[in-house]
Formats: sequence, structure tokens, C-alpha cells
Amino acid sequence: MFTVRLQKRECTDERRIEDFLARAETGFLGLTDDGLPYVVPLNFVWMKKRNAFYFHGAQEGRKMRAMEGGSSGCLTVSESYGTIPDPIPAKTDTAYMSVMSFGQMELVRDLDEATEAMQAMLDKYAPGYYDTPLAKAHIERYRSSMGSATAVFKLVQQFRSAKENKQRGPS
Repeated sequence: MFTVRLQKRECTDERRIEDFLARAETGFLGLTDDGLPYVVPLNFVWMKKRNAFYFHGAQEGRKMRAMEGGSSGCLTVSESYGTIPDPIPAKTDTAYMSVMSFGQMELVRDLDEATEAMQAMLDKYAPGYYDTPLAKAHIERYRSSMGSATAVFKLVQQFRSAKENKQRGPS
């Protein structure tokens, strides 16, 4: 679909990509809302077996409106690992890893799938905090402080690319 312009930075090591997605905390979901770009930072979980990224949020609002009708989306996950100094200013760089995933947005209507995704998010962001698995009833009944029900939605991945610039050791 797309190619990485700077080929030496392309990461094709699936294990590195999977490990990165398992620990990275924030993704930036890009959508289109009324013909305008709309990018929102959010927590996510990558579920390889479903080839999808999962998110949650209020059932109403701009994000949900932008996803109506199975729109396309792009999730970008990036982390900086620091500056790579060089005696030549133009060669000073940044160590980083990033993944861009493109696909179709879908509201998760299946309660079992939604509960599995929310449990995976709890396991990622609050490991060991809860001593019992998340109940399906919690997903059905939970309301935000503004009274909105929680929606679970996903980006079903169709294509992704990854780039990295590794931190160099001492010379």
C-alpha cells in the first residue's frame, strides 16, 4: 500500500513490532469528520489474533460520529528514546520507534468480544490490580460521569508500516 521512504529505518521484525505495541501507552487515532482531519490520543490494545486495535470511549460525541458507516482510520503509535547527538549539527537525530496502521473502524457489538478487549486493556494498563476478571455486566451497565454508556470500537488492520532509529551505544 505505502512504502517507507527511508528504507534503512523500516522495521519488518514482527516480534519487535508486537513487543512495541504491547508496551506503548498512547496511540493517535486519525479519522475524518465532516471532511476535516480529526486526530485523538487514546489508550489502545493490539489483539493480534483478531488483527485489530481496540479502544473505548463514550457512545456519543465527535469520535463516534466520525466512525459512523465503517469509515477508514489510521492509528499511529510512536515513542521517542532520546536525542542522538553528533558533532555535525545536521546529523543530530532522534532514536524512536513508530507504527502506523490503516484499516476500517467498527463498533464492537458482540459483548464477549467487547469484554475480552476491555479485559486486555486492564491487563495492559493496570496489570495485577484487579483480582477477578471483568464481568460482562460491567460493560453493559457502566456509565461515564456525563451519563454516557461506554462503547468499545476497533480498527481492523488492513496494512501497517513500522520505522525505527535505534539508540547508538558509546563510540
